[in-house]
Amino acid sequence: MFWDKISGVYDLAETVCNGKVYRALGEKTAAQIGHEDIVLECACGTGAISSQIVKRCRYLVATDLSERMLKQTARKCRKYHNVKIRRADIMQLRCSDNRFDKVVAGNVIHLLEEPYAAVKELERVCKAGGKIIIPTYINLSAGTNGLAVRLLELAGVRFKRQFDMDSYQKFFKDGGYDNVEYYLIDGRMPCALAVITKKGKM
Repeated sequence: MFWDKISGVYDLAETVCNGKVYRALGEKTAAQIGHEDIVLECACGTGAISSQIVKRCRYLVATDLSERMLKQTARKCRKYHNVKIRRADIMQLRCSDNRFDKVVAGNVIHLLEEPYAAVKELERVCKAGGKIIIPTYINLSAGTNGLAVRLLELAGVRFKRQFDMDSYQKFFKDGGYDNVEYYLIDGRMPCALAVITKKGKM
């Protein structure tokens, strides 16, 4: 698996290419988490976001398809006892409906063949009134393809789509999501957080 192969250098590559955003991403995402929240994170990668969420939540289940990425996450979270790390597919989560207070999927939507199906799966496992937090790398304007994107593509990352802020908002609107807040982390390769509040009461 591609992600297994790059797991050992992923953090270094992100730090060199896009360090400001990479560091802020975990902090900005964790700011959406409450101390009583039970959280699912999909596509956790090397744990850049997990290591921030675990400090704030009651319990975190951090998942990824890559075993070697999960080992990196386990290393970063080893001093915490409120975390479970396991292999899982974002497209077919083996979780009951309405289980989690918050569901996070960072920098994965733009890599998927069927992103709407993934968002629906995240919505399924989130409690009514809970939040689905989806940070995604974007370009600040349509048609640009920054250095960080090109370097990632050269490394073997295959982007199924690229967003600017307008097209990112349109993506969720077209998917039927109108209860969404957006936050921008600016930098060499900016990241937009879409925070969907699942309709219904907790």
